[in-house]
Parts: sequence; C-alpha cells; structure tokens
Amino acid sequence: MKSDSNTKFEWYALDIIWGGTEEQVKQGLPHDQLSPTWQILLLGDGSPTRHLQLLTTENTEVDLIDMSLINRGEDGAPAEIQKILEPHLRRQVWLRTVSGQRLAYAASWWNEAHIDEYLQNRSLPIWESLSRSYTELYRDIQGIYYGNCTALEEKFGEKGPFWGRHYLFWHNGKPLTLIYEVFSPYLRKYLGPFCLNCS
Repeated sequence: MKSDSNTKFEWYALDIIWGGTEEQVKQGLPHDQLSPTWQILLLGDGSPTRHLQLLTTENTEVDLIDMSLINRGEDGAPAEIQKILEPHLRRQVWLRTVSGQRLAYAASWWNEAHIDEYLQNRSLPIWESLSRSYTELYRDIQGIYYGNCTALEEKFGEKGPFWGRHYLFWHNGKPLTLIYEVFSPYLRKYLGPFCLNCS
C-alpha cells in the first residue's frame, strides 16, 4: 500500500500543501483557514474515537489494515518517531461507523515490546483499549497538515485535499506511541465546511 506513486513508504501519508507547527497548533488557526468546529477535532487533545461517536451517534469501530515491523529509519514517519524506542512496529487502521462509513485513517508507531502491553486486543480503537486499563495519557499534538493522497480519495470515497495531524501519546512522562491521523471530508456532514466562507 502506497500513499501515492511517488511515495515509497507503505502507509498513507499526505502530499502536503500546507503544514502547521506545534506552535500554530497551540495558538489555533484563523477561522478562514480552518473553522472552529474542525479545529476542535484536529487541534483538541480529546479522543478522536470518542468525538466520532458523538458526532455520528454510532460506535466507532476499527478495521486493522496492517501490523508491520519497521526497519530503522526506513518508514518516512514524522521526526518524533525518534522518541519511540526501537524496534518499531507500525499499526494502520480505518476508523469507521458500525454501518461501515470510513471516517478516518490512522498510522501509529510503537515500540514492539509495548504494543502487547497496551493493545491486548489490537482490533479495538487505541482510546478504548487504554481506557479499559485506566491508562493515563497526554496527547501532545506536534503538527497539522492539509494535503492530497490519491489512495485516500479512493478509500474514503471523497475528494481531497484532506486535513490530518500527528501527535505523541505520553504515559508516565515517557512517549508511548506516535500517531498520524487523516480525517475524511465526509465529516463535513457533521462539522460543516472546513473553513468559514468556504463550501
């Protein structure tokens, strides 16, 4: 699986049109760039799985696409992957409604030894797995993106560009996992347009 023909990494990275820094994430974006409702989803530190349930009134389920052991420095992940102990295991999932509507894509990178400890049932959403074990976490959003991916257009059944982000989960003062998420434009049904004064 490749994000686009010019990408060698086997996960769905966006071909970035615009990218925001950690500082911009903390400050927030102008509403003519990203509407308040979309900013709550993308820049807030709450669980996207929970947010998607609240928006759609359906449980959010996971389709596990891939679990792969990654060779050192060969996966094109955000730079924060350096904070996750090696060896790295990459997990890829679709987040969807019970009725089958794909709402988001997520790739996450874990230390191979930690994934069994924290994701005993790998088909559950991360939020649900960790909340069942009462694991305290801090979601540290590092970047936000606006970009294209032809493969995601096909998989979501929606035209790009798409909004995405990446963040670290911290537990007990240490980084637990790095997560890269892209959200389907289908969510405009609940959140409205991406920006104020745009369709």
